[in-house]
Amino acid sequence: MSSEEFAPPKYAQIVQTIRQKIADGTYPPGSLLPSETQLVREFKVSRPTVVRALQVLQLRGVIEREHGKGSFVKAAPPGASNQNPRPGRAVLDRVEADENCTVIDAGSLAATAGIAKLLDVPEGSTVVRRRVLFRDDERPTDLFTVWCPVHQAEGTQLGEAQPLTAGIRQHLQASKGLKLQHVVERLSARHPSADESKVLKLPKSSAVLGVLASIFNGGGRPVLVVDLVLPGDLHELEDSYSL
Repeated sequence: MSSEEFAPPKYAQIVQTIRQKIADGTYPPGSLLPSETQLVREFKVSRPTVVRALQVLQLRGVIEREHGKGSFVKAAPPGASNQNPRPGRAVLDRVEADENCTVIDAGSLAATAGIAKLLDVPEGSTVVRRRVLFRDDERPTDLFTVWCPVHQAEGTQLGEAQPLTAGIRQHLQASKGLKLQHVVERLSARHPSADESKVLKLPKSSAVLGVLASIFNGGGRPVLVVDLVLPGDLHELEDSYSL
C-alpha cells in the first residue's frame, strides 16, 4: 500500500500545519492568519477545504473567525496551553454563506417532547427548525440542526431556505436585539440514526459524535437547541487544563 492511503484528509493536514506554526511562533497569539485565498494558494486545495480547516480550528478553540475581517489566533488563558473546545459556540458563529453547505429544510413544525422540554415550551407547540449540511470538497463533514420557539424566530431568517450571511448568534442580535449568554452542552458517541446515515453518507455501523447544546439568554431562558452530528472519522475534540 502507498503512503497516500494512510494520509489524513487534506483539511486535517492544513489544521496540523497551522497548529504547528502557532506552536513555533510563526502565528503568535492575536495575529491574523493568512486569508482564505492565500491558504488556497499555499496548500493547493479548494476553498471549501480551507474553510473546513478553519472551522475545525475554531471548533477546537484555537482561532476566532470574524466575518469580513479574517481568522485570528486566540491568546491562551493564564495557566493553560489552549482554550477548551466550544462546539456549541463555534457552530453558532459559522457563516453559512461563506461555506459549502446546503439548507436541507427550514420552517415551522410541532415540537417533539424532547425538544419541547429543552426549550421549556409545551409539547406540540410551534417551533422553527433549521437543518444545514456542511461539506468540504471530498464528503459531508457535519449536520447542524437548530430549533427555536416561533416567537423568537419571528423577524429572523432562521426559517428561510437561503444560507445565512452572518452567524446565528450575530444574526439574532442584529435582527432581534437578542444576546445569547450561556450554553450547556452534552457530548455523546453513538451510531447515526437512519436519517443521519443517509444525509451524511455513512454506514449505519459507523461512529458519530453528537453535540446537543441548549442556548440561554441573559435571563436564563432557553432560546435555541442545537444538535450537531460529526462523523467520528473526521473529527476529534481535545481539551487542555491545569491539574
